[in-house]
Amino acid sequence: MNLIGSFNANVGMHAGIEILSKGGSALDAIEAVTRLVEDNPDDHSVGYSGYPNLLGEVELDASIMEGTTLRAGCIGAIKGYRHPISIARRVMTELPHVMIVDKGAERFAEECGEVRENLLTPEVEKTWRDGLEGNGMIGWSGIPEMLTSLLRRSRGVTRDPEHATGTVDVMALDGAGHIASAVSTSGWAWKYPGRLGDSPIIGAGNYCDDRYGACGCTGWGEAAIRAGTARSVVLYMKMGMTVEAACREAFADLHPLLKGTANDMNLVAMDRHGNACGMTSAEERQFVVWRSGMTTYEVLPRIVVVH
Repeated sequence: MNLIGSFNANVGMHAGIEILSKGGSALDAIEAVTRLVEDNPDDHSVGYSGYPNLLGEVELDASIMEGTTLRAGCIGAIKGYRHPISIARRVMTELPHVMIVDKGAERFAEECGEVRENLLTPEVEKTWRDGLEGNGMIGWSGIPEMLTSLLRRSRGVTRDPEHATGTVDVMALDGAGHIASAVSTSGWAWKYPGRLGDSPIIGAGNYCDDRYGACGCTGWGEAAIRAGTARSVVLYMKMGMTVEAACREAFADLHPLLKGTANDMNLVAMDRHGNACGMTSAEERQFVVWRSGMTTYEVLPRIVVVH
């Protein structure tokens, strides 16, 4: 049994460890971990208190996948519901679809009994306004002008290096040998409304297969979409590569996209035996790992690759 996540999954790891230690499923474990990250008001990259889009709306994306049948559920650009990972799981189990977004996702959440709430905390609202002021977007005559000016104004503010990206990845291998993976995010701060990154897209930011392993991505989602990064890592393991070699090969694929930019990519991956790898094009990034027999998780450094 193994449980692996991006560093910010640490706030929920105890819940997943307890589930797996008692013989629970990988799916239940990753959902439990992710929900606690979504609840964390100090994490502004996921769930409640996440950084908003240009209009001050917290839009959330999530995906969940199980590696036995390759079923998956995805939620995109949902507003007003703090646990998109649980809604994504309901999509997987109750709908004939893989992904639903925006108003349809919100309608589905309501039908599932989820409670609607305001996810924009005062602290994050102040950060959002400060960001707009810094880019000359406050003081306009009104919302209609703001709406017509979003395209013109969005390029600089959505690339704010302090608040631009962030996501949580969680994957587990349970006692029955089944693998599941989850990704949840609020995406880029001040993003153009309706933007979807790689997190809710199976094969881009999330993928798992019991036969080979799993991968989750954080960072510049547009690159992971274009390179099909999460699926690529699993495919390279299918071809016989170790989990580390598979991650390195995926970064080689990403190199032409990342070269010459200020954007970074980060991977967390696990093979079918539970061997883990964290890799990043940034510096001093970490990830968390728990293996059966450990009393708690450990924090490990990611391998740094240069682009």
